[in-house]
Parts: sequence; structure tokens; C-alpha cells
Amino acid sequence: MVGLETIDDFYKGQFTAIPDRFKAEIGHFNVFKFDAVKDCGLKPVPYNIRAYFKICFIVGKNTVHSSDKTINIEKQGLLFGNPQVPYSWQHLSEEQYGYFCIFTPHFFHHFGNPSEYAVFKPGTIPVMELNDEQAKKAEELFADMYADWNSDYLYKYDRMRALVYELLHLAIKTQPVKSCQRNFSSASEKIATQFLELLEQQFPLADNGTPLRLRSSSHFAEQLSVHVNHLNKVSQEVLHKPTSVIIQERILLEAKILLKHTTKAVSEIAFDLGFKEKTHFNNFFKKYSQLSPTQFRMI
Repeated sequence: MVGLETIDDFYKGQFTAIPDRFKAEIGHFNVFKFDAVKDCGLKPVPYNIRAYFKICFIVGKNTVHSSDKTINIEKQGLLFGNPQVPYSWQHLSEEQYGYFCIFTPHFFHHFGNPSEYAVFKPGTIPVMELNDEQAKKAEELFADMYADWNSDYLYKYDRMRALVYELLHLAIKTQPVKSCQRNFSSASEKIATQFLELLEQQFPLADNGTPLRLRSSSHFAEQLSVHVNHLNKVSQEVLHKPTSVIIQERILLEAKILLKHTTKAVSEIAFDLGFKEKTHFNNFFKKYSQLSPTQFRMI
């Protein structure tokens, strides 16, 4: 199953435990430099969600798996790890170097909210290829971050926050995320947003033996305290799809993620996604993907 990597888990993989000097601080921040000589940061990153944000500048050929997308970095790029979206990456060349920083939302308490930026939004592609000029700018920002973080500079925490925002602005200017402006009633927008958030909050699934709880339009309508007919009307108006189709598409997406990035048996995946019988899951998957779960896993 897709797991959750905490800050403690991260440090156990890198070192032994969280350095004591970080525990006393408000929130958490750290920045690292890695290169092929030190062989630091070059281990394959497992497909997990993480309880922290991560921004990585990497030079080298890599493949990144995020949600159901696979993105190739041919030369150099930036990755934006979102706590809500599982991802992994695989190094494809020996020559690798770069920087990355990790931080928790609380580190920015009263200093804005990085998660509001488009690069951290679910549904966006969290990896961008950089040209040489853009890569030079990203590397300079990370070099400043690394130098100041490891110095005795009195205001280095404010400096870190400022540099994170500089990286976010660099990314958005490099590849602006297009937004779609719609003129819907605020009430409909609110219900549609709440529905999508409630749907997305169920994923990745917790590995506790509990199957997916909300699977039908009526389940969501009950949670949102609206009539199911009204929820369906809002879904058509705002999202241009029936509620049932949106739910099915999200379950199918999660099924593909679990088939590709876990070793769980098809029967276990079927149970986790709320199917009472494996055959029901097989029929559902084949109906929408034209392949059986086993065939899809082998691609």
C-alpha cells in the first residue's frame, strides 16, 4: 500500500534521527546538497506520500512518478513534493547533483501559505524541465539557501522562507499554470469544492484494513447535508460531469496507482477500494480501461 513518510522516517533513511537543534524550532525546515561523489540522495525514492513539502533541484536524467503520471527529466529540473500526492523518482544516469529542501506548513506560520501556490495543487504536474538559464537561477537560489542555513546569520529562518517563495515564483514564471475562470453561483461552487475535497481526502488509502467508505453519490450527499439530486445538479453545472462519473474516475485512478506502484494482490486492491468481490472490481476496471487489472499491471 502507498505509505506515509513522516519527518522522522525521512531522517532515519538519511541519518539516524532528527537533529536535536531542529526539534526546538517552530515548524521544521532543512536543506541538503547532494552529488554523485558523496552518493547522497541518489537512492531510489519509494512511492509514498510524505508529511512534509519538498522542493528539489536536480541535474541529471530522471524519471518521476506522480499520481498516475510519469514525467521524464532529460537534463535538469525542479520537483515540488506535495503532502497530499504520492510520488517517487528513479535516477537514470550516474551523473547527478543538486539540492533539496524539506519543510512543514507550520514553518510558515504567519508568513503565508506555500500550499496555495499552483505548483503544490493536486492535479498539477509537479515536475518541470529547466533550460540552462532557468537552471542557473534555481541553483543560485539553492546555493544561497544552503550557505545561509549553515551559517550563524541571525535572520536565517526569514531568509529561508523568502528563498522558498523565490523558488515558487521562479517555477510559476517558468511554466505558468493556466486557470479556468467560471461564473457560477457561490453556493454551487462551494458544494462542488466540498465534494471534490471530500472525495480526495480518502486517498491515498490508509493501510488499516478498512475499505473505501464513500463510494456513491448518496454517500457524499449525506456527508454534505444536501439532497443527492441537488448534488448531481451542482456537479453537472460546475464540473460538467455526473457525480457518479467523477467518483468512478477517481476510484479508477487509485486502482491504477495501486496496481503500478504496489505489490498488493488484485483481490486486496479490490477490497480496499470497496468492491465486495474481485470479479466486480475486474469488470469495473475492464469497462473503463479496456484491460483487466492483471493486464494493466504488466504493461
